[in-house]
Amino acid sequence: MTSTKKDPVLVVLQLSGGNDALNTIIPYSDPLYLDNRPNVRIDLDKVLPINDEVGLNPIMGPIKRLYDEGKVAIIQGIGYPKPSRSHFRSMDIWHTCEPDKVGDQGWLGRTILDLDPNKDNVLTAVNFGRGLPRALVAPGVPVASVGNLETYGVLTGIEVEEQRAKALDVFSRVYTPMIGKGPVLDYFANTGLDALKGADILSTAPEKYSSTVEYGADSVAQYMRNIVQVHLADLGTRVMYTTAPYNSFDTHAGELVNHTRLWSETSAAVADFYDDLKEHNASDNVVLLVFTEFGRRVHDNGSGSDHGAGGVSFVIGDAVKGGLYGEYPSLEQDKLNEGDLQFNNDFRGLYSTLLEKWMGLDAKPIVNGSFEQLDFI
Repeated sequence: MTSTKKDPVLVVLQLSGGNDALNTIIPYSDPLYLDNRPNVRIDLDKVLPINDEVGLNPIMGPIKRLYDEGKVAIIQGIGYPKPSRSHFRSMDIWHTCEPDKVGDQGWLGRTILDLDPNKDNVLTAVNFGRGLPRALVAPGVPVASVGNLETYGVLTGIEVEEQRAKALDVFSRVYTPMIGKGPVLDYFANTGLDALKGADILSTAPEKYSSTVEYGADSVAQYMRNIVQVHLADLGTRVMYTTAPYNSFDTHAGELVNHTRLWSETSAAVADFYDDLKEHNASDNVVLLVFTEFGRRVHDNGSGSDHGAGGVSFVIGDAVKGGLYGEYPSLEQDKLNEGDLQFNNDFRGLYSTLLEKWMGLDAKPIVNGSFEQLDFI
């Protein structure tokens, strides 16, 4: 009997820079919110209520719609012990699950290795954006990194197929002699050859795609659109990753304007992404994780907010049991962590939930231990 069950797919959207949790999920019934945010605060009468205590930023209407449909799990107070206020260190910890040392393997890199140990598919994972996030890095794991899917590919300007094939063959022969010259050269040689294979395959995705959904012009919207295009192309891709522009959520100054713009774009892009998948009957096997490296300080600095802890994450999809998960961290002075929100959900428990309950993998070797899981799937 032929199985019609689709493989589960995980999409990750990283909000680079440290999103302000306090102005994203707003504790509008707590007077300490206004006390701590005399300047950088949301008008309470504009908050989109989730319950009698907390609500969403008013610019997040598209995500509120998905929440009301039961498609959004909001993970409150997400973080880790002994939080770092350094972008680089905190992001390393989130990417490698190594809070006590600098890790050299990403949690998703290990995930990809579990999903495709023999590297049968060079497109098991795809990153959309510049560079390669450390989360996706692991020895022997090929990951295609795409700047613009519409123009992606090797030597795509060569239209004559025979000439293009010859050029690709030259590139292949350049990489091949490096194999067997040492682990570093082996890594570059193998991943170089895999990139050649993946580039040609990925370049076919946009031509197979049509949609009535109109995405915004910002980079997050375009990358979320690209993710849908790759998913619909049935290339066997299981992990897809993208990042809001580097440090864009680092709102030390002018936060009310910048944070509003950022969440206006991000909220719309996430809703368009979901609606696009739904339009193509392709939403049932996709789950989206939205995370950031840390929250912001509880008290504002006049026009913005500085690096903090105790952030918020979102998990979105048809398979998700929508709702609030974890307690909102207390704003009482004696319950803060050096002026920051105290975390009450370890991010490795969030990862473990996604890995085991969604991807069907053993989470312990991937996140380096056992952590309390949540029941949003």
